[in-house]
Amino acid sequence: AGLLLLAGLLCLGGMMPVKAQCVAKNEAFQSGEHVMYDLYFNWKFIWKKVGLASLTTNATTYRSRPAYRFNLLSVGSKKTDFFFKMRDTLTCYVSDKLEPLYFRKAAEQRRTWHNPVREPQEMEYSDSRCIFDMLSILAQARSYDPKDYKIGEKILFPMATGRRVEEQTLIYRGKEEIEANNDTIYRCLVFSFVEYKKGKEKEVITFFVSDDKNHLPIR
Repeated sequence: AGLLLLAGLLCLGGMMPVKAQCVAKNEAFQSGEHVMYDLYFNWKFIWKKVGLASLTTNATTYRSRPAYRFNLLSVGSKKTDFFFKMRDTLTCYVSDKLEPLYFRKAAEQRRTWHNPVREPQEMEYSDSRCIFDMLSILAQARSYDPKDYKIGEKILFPMATGRRVEEQTLIYRGKEEIEANNDTIYRCLVFSFVEYKKGKEKEVITFFVSDDKNHLPIR
């Protein structure tokens, strides 16, 4: 019995991460989708509303290819601009097969630099793999069938991190019921985007998408 138990534990601990496919079948979203979100700042037990975010999805073309364009606009309120001014726009193009094609981030944030003189830095590199950003990762996650994954399973995405391309990790956490600001309770699939620093797992972003064919990002 001891040998069987040990073998079972080794099997559970040996779940290998899978690599994200470059292409996927979209059965979740359609052109014209528009979702509004409230932005909150969290400090310990304090939650303060600080602005709004808007996520839009539209059918388009990219270099004569059928594509989808995602825009995520985040705007802080004037009341919170004094503490932290935020005007972020993420733009992402994926093919109709959800291949990442192009992404751009435009950000206006108030920061204080210790060194007032900072020279702009440019870099260039190429990679034979599909390179993802946050919005194209979210599009892929919405296409997944949860029956294909086990809780705790890791999916690896090549992602541009500024200076290089690194494999980033998305973990399927399972299902959870959450209450949205419209007083509706949604049963959601939960995905965690994590980083590893000194061998420790740090949760960066958690995606909650509705447990239905739409897989709408709820939180």
